[in-house]
Amino acid sequence: MVALHVRGVALPEEQQIDLWSVDGVWSAEPIPHATTIVDGGFITEGLVDAHCHIGIRYGGGDESPDGMRAQAHTEVAAGVLLARDAGSPVSTRFLDDEPAMPRIIRAGRHIAAPKRYIRGLGVDVEQERDLPEEVRRQARRGDGWVKLVGDWIDRSVGDLAPLWSDEILQEAIAAAHEEGARVTAHVFGEDALPGLLHAGIDCIEHGTGLTDDTISYMADNGVALVPTLVNIDNFPAIADSAERFPTYAAHMRDLHARVTTTVAKAVEAGVAVYTGTDAGGMVHHGRIADEIARLHQCGMTPDDAFLAGSSRAREWLLGTHARFVPGSRADAVIYADDPRVSAATLQPQRVICAGTVVV
Repeated sequence: MVALHVRGVALPEEQQIDLWSVDGVWSAEPIPHATTIVDGGFITEGLVDAHCHIGIRYGGGDESPDGMRAQAHTEVAAGVLLARDAGSPVSTRFLDDEPAMPRIIRAGRHIAAPKRYIRGLGVDVEQERDLPEEVRRQARRGDGWVKLVGDWIDRSVGDLAPLWSDEILQEAIAAAHEEGARVTAHVFGEDALPGLLHAGIDCIEHGTGLTDDTISYMADNGVALVPTLVNIDNFPAIADSAERFPTYAAHMRDLHARVTTTVAKAVEAGVAVYTGTDAGGMVHHGRIADEIARLHQCGMTPDDAFLAGSSRAREWLLGTHARFVPGSRADAVIYADDPRVSAATLQPQRVICAGTVVV
């Protein structure tokens, strides 16, 4: 029997608590002779990376099983105990049966059109009319989420353009909802957003092309935004690599230049904004603190930015307010100083993942 004990101030309630775990789950009663891991500090259920890709190698390509373990461990060491894998070309299900791994909510594979996304990363729908059926397939493959590629460069026009008609999006998103899944979409530019929003999408990833009108629609209709700001920092390099498409390159630079203002407008309008790093591919894992810091720059208070990457995001993904429930996974991240003060206090003092002390 492995029994642990922690004492500290639980956030966000700011209440002094004692917690005991035994064999990886929280106990309803104190455990005699449990090992006290921390006596003091600030206790949370961990951070949330609501857009990452465990299974995509940094630089591109499928990750090996050992590489996936390393990616997951890096997230845990940074305090991320809940991750939404927003599309992976390989299965990470085996990680669910291994110790000290984050809880992963999967969105199946990216759904794209031929030659309209990163080669080999998603599934290509050859005929648009087949999109609803592919959505159903990926809904059953995932954990309550489906990931669409909403826009990408169209080389025939030399700029970002939508992949799908408004009519087929309505059918596809309705199909996902019938399967009990929510839908999110990769969207960089402006043009794909109205069709996705009016079709009933649940979340937008990146959202660099949001306008006052689409921001207002999201706020009024409860559509969430995961802006992945640390990945948007790559836009200038993407533009530099695409100079043969000058309109696209200029568009990407413009989206990057105004992203802080764009996300600040969404925050001010009341759009629900959550943290996601887009780790995998162009972003290293373990950068959740950087994403929280970037939300500060977009008008969020340090407290709100921390909650967007912890309890609020957890409630959004899991649909529950309950915390440290007896019998549930013993997950906790403990900070020496109040992590809501600034990003500088976001270095975990201790991390307990499914009852295992990782840090």
